[in-house]
Amino acid sequence: MTEVIDHIQFDTGPMPSISVIWLHGLGDSGHGWSTIPRELDLRGLPAIRFIFPHAPEMPVTINGGYVMRAWYDILGTDLVRREDEAGLRASQKLVEDLIARERARGVPANRIVLAGFSQGCAMTLQTGLRYPEKLAGLMCLSGYAPLADKLAAERAPAGLETPIFMAHGRMDPVIPLARAEASRALLAQLGYQVEWHEYMMEHSACMEEVRDISAWLKKVLA
Repeated sequence: MTEVIDHIQFDTGPMPSISVIWLHGLGDSGHGWSTIPRELDLRGLPAIRFIFPHAPEMPVTINGGYVMRAWYDILGTDLVRREDEAGLRASQKLVEDLIARERARGVPANRIVLAGFSQGCAMTLQTGLRYPEKLAGLMCLSGYAPLADKLAAERAPAGLETPIFMAHGRMDPVIPLARAEASRALLAQLGYQVEWHEYMMEHSACMEEVRDISAWLKKVLA
């Protein structure tokens, strides 16, 4: 079975037939989102295996080189013009390995959801849109699509069928709403079906968002 990065696992019941791989944001760890399964309304769904991986530790340029968990380096406040392409692609491989392990455990691609917050959202789009098969869904929270200028050439045709949930805070000071809106516009232009939500919050989550995530999961995993 594929070797994967350290992670937390939470199963909602015996013999899960669905996997949700949930990627945390910069400086966080898998622990940061590991309680979310208990907050979601998953009634009516089969048993789900939630995977909360820990990103590698690395120096982060924008934070003065301080070493922290990060899926890729942040080179400056402009998230578009200077991107850590090597880091993004290295972490894409880590996420693909997590998908491969779930498949080896008997969960088909179309029953695997990629989810992520902030940097984890960026990795969800980086990986999910390039994955060669349809996934159950991409849940994209308070983030953006990285390497946007390369997406049209690198995306996998099967990904057009993967449902996408995008949510963002209107008052987000870390990743401005306009950055997420630009990613949504790019995805729409390329033909993806995006379910978009905005909330009166900053760079965080709220109960209304949790309710909308629950409803979306029930829809794509029914």
